[in-house]
Amino acid sequence: MNYKTLLYITSLFLITLGFQEKQTLPDGFVYAKSVIPDLDVELRYFSENNFVGDTIDGYKANRLIITKNTAEKLKLVQEELQKQNLCLKVYDGYRPQRAVNHFIRWAKDLNDTIKKQQFYPEVNKKNLFKAGYIASRSGHSRGSTIDLTITNGETGEPLDMGSPYDFFGEASWVAHEALTDEQKKNRQLLQTVMLKHNFRNYAKEWWHFTLRWEPFPKTFFDFEVE
Repeated sequence: MNYKTLLYITSLFLITLGFQEKQTLPDGFVYAKSVIPDLDVELRYFSENNFVGDTIDGYKANRLIITKNTAEKLKLVQEELQKQNLCLKVYDGYRPQRAVNHFIRWAKDLNDTIKKQQFYPEVNKKNLFKAGYIASRSGHSRGSTIDLTITNGETGEPLDMGSPYDFFGEASWVAHEALTDEQKKNRQLLQTVMLKHNFRNYAKEWWHFTLRWEPFPKTFFDFEVE
């Protein structure tokens, strides 16, 4: 049994038990796995494997929440990739405003640099706001922005994109040139398939995409991920 099949069976089992429905979501939002049961989800902010080094406020479960419109389009991306024995892996979707506030507090504490070497080795922490890596508002809080990559359908291993997820630096810029041919090919595949299904990218983060014509373009939500 390969990784893709195992993930699909496990997801269906969890949905059957009702683990996806512990929270009543605002109208227009869904648990992504109710639309895409075999989607691989690893919410990095529900862990310590992130640039802060701690679980982020508002993340109480590894459950991806996004707008229904986003989920429906993302399903088309997943189905197209699966024809090539590839899959999506999502690191973040809807992000509560309280999580963004957590990032702001962290960024202002210039003495907290325990994750600097891993996530921002060449950027001075005091410049994270100026460089656009930290902001007071995030498109993620509108529910139609997602951070993701592509994985091997047999092993579940992410393709080599040339930089880790959430790496603050030029290596993460979509047009970064100091990449191998394979890394460029993988990035181009992700950009192409997401654009085809109406997702626009953020030039400084190869993993970051927002649904065009998102349903809540001016609303920043703050309900918890649980």
